Amino acid sequence: MKFEQMVQKNVTTITWVAGGLIVLGFLARAIGADLVYTTAFIIASVMAGTPIIIRAIEALKVRVIGIELLVSIAVVGAFVIQEFNESAIVTFLFLFGSFLEAKTLAKTRESIKTLTEMAPTTAEVVTSEGQVEETDIDDVEKGDLVLVKTGGQIPIDGKITEGIGYLNEASVTGESKLVTKHVGDDVYSGTILDNGTLKIQATKVGDDTTFAKIVELVEDAQDTKSHAEKFIDQFAKYYTPAVLVLAFLVGVITRDFRLAITVLVLGCPGALVIGAPVSNVAGIGNGAKNGVLIKGGEVVDTFAKVDTLVFDKTGTLTKGDTEVAEIKTYGQDAAVTLALTAKLESQSDHPLGKAITTYATQHDIAFQKLTVQTTNTIKGQGIAATIENHQVLIGNARLLVANHVGLNSEQTRDLQNAQAKGRSTIIVAVDQEVRLIIGIADMVRDHVKDSLMALKQLGIKKLVMLTGDNEVTANYVAAQLGIDEVHANLLPENKVTFVKQLKKAGHKVAFVGDGINDSPSIATADIGIAMGGGTDVAIETSDIVLMQSSFAELVHAFGLAKKTVANTHQNITIAIATVIFLLIGLIFGYIYMASGMFVHEASILVVIFNAMRLIRYQAPREKIVKK
Repeated sequence: MKFEQMVQKNVTTITWVAGGLIVLGFLARAIGADLVYTTAFIIASVMAGTPIIIRAIEALKVRVIGIELLVSIAVVGAFVIQEFNESAIVTFLFLFGSFLEAKTLAKTRESIKTLTEMAPTTAEVVTSEGQVEETDIDDVEKGDLVLVKTGGQIPIDGKITEGIGYLNEASVTGESKLVTKHVGDDVYSGTILDNGTLKIQATKVGDDTTFAKIVELVEDAQDTKSHAEKFIDQFAKYYTPAVLVLAFLVGVITRDFRLAITVLVLGCPGALVIGAPVSNVAGIGNGAKNGVLIKGGEVVDTFAKVDTLVFDKTGTLTKGDTEVAEIKTYGQDAAVTLALTAKLESQSDHPLGKAITTYATQHDIAFQKLTVQTTNTIKGQGIAATIENHQVLIGNARLLVANHVGLNSEQTRDLQNAQAKGRSTIIVAVDQEVRLIIGIADMVRDHVKDSLMALKQLGIKKLVMLTGDNEVTANYVAAQLGIDEVHANLLPENKVTFVKQLKKAGHKVAFVGDGINDSPSIATADIGIAMGGGTDVAIETSDIVLMQSSFAELVHAFGLAKKTVANTHQNITIAIATVIFLLIGLIFGYIYMASGMFVHEASILVVIFNAMRLIRYQAPREKIVKK
């Protein structure tokens, strides 16, 4: 092992030994042992100075003039004027500051560590003979059948082929509530089977799994720099040589070599360099733990400036699945009528029919054992059938007219009201009497209205809906949610045009969509946000992914972005204020080399601890969910 590598590997030990020698030196001075005092400080200076000088030389090899060079020159200068106590204290404080910086930065990256520790290492693969073999995760192939038992971790992405289970998907969605999974459902690597036994056919393995991509995404994001970081990097590139020149001029003009060396020490821009990155790392880590994947510091910076949110409707503001929104009943036998309707619709694959059978099942309506005697499908009208000796009509008003069944004034009004809300309507008549009017719609997601209000409180000025759906439905949904502007009957290219117009008008635009149909708009907007649900397309095409497809996550993401940018500005202010304080203290004779280095290292820790407050940040998310 090279000398340089050995020193860097043992830098923590060197730091503690140097600190012990400094304590020994001060004790020796107290009892008058001057030789021990001087020797202890010389050894401490050499030990602690060596790793710093090595780093400075390595940086110079790649033409980088860093903080280490300033400290190295200052230490050599202190040696020349035989201020061994100053050089020892300065080098120890620098190494100790680096040690604490590394420890606290590691804490801000805990989201990555937690995720990587969750990654499964083995899988129980079912062989063609039906035997179960424990296999290294890297050897599992697409198409393999994997067995997972209660308490086990899902090792691959796949589809359930056998069994029912309750899964904790917090590692993917950020939500720890158990999710019930059945045959045919998708499951994701890294999630935990809380109860049940499943056989899963692998569709994605290794680095292709959703979980692996999430880990990679968060790692990359925490290393992607914001505008503030890029500016500081450029600033430091010129600032450090400027400090060297200033120290040289001070030495030449004042003939005070000690003063020139002190300028070098006080000129170290440590807090300024570390302030912005640590804020972004902490902010992005917080997002990852709360189911919000943010692709880098630049995304955080841009998102914090967004003033206009543009939404797709279907699958974004709404759930994307049709369900029964309202039922108007006429007569005394509503449950019987609903059972007859569900029985007939259970024989259809139409989404409206599925909505009715799902509703009946959820409300414990027994319809499975009923007998359908005859059916007659009438194109454009509906179905006429005989069920349990009842004549049943299920369809629209034209079906009723064709079968000489009329609507009274109350039923006509109910039908018109449902249609005015943009709902698909089904009329059910039994034995020539209208018994039900069912309104079916794609329902608005839970808590969306409260979330949109919270976003406006956080600074969003304009909410826009762009949808391919009809105007009646779009306007009804918009009125429910308080959307400011609505455009309906749009193709994907029309949505892109509207996004461009908003940007041209000077708005900072974020587009929120499902990550598939809306990918052109997501790419066009300043910030693209996908209601992810853990899909590959959502992760790869957007700037921000809401893993649980929750608007509470959107509120959290926007609030987090604003807090992170504000935190970065606070850290930059602290760093600049520290430099000004040190220079003023130097001019008036209150600050010296060792005390200046102490203040410098303390300022670094202050900005790190300030950034770490972001780890605990929570937006008004909990209030929204509890409403």
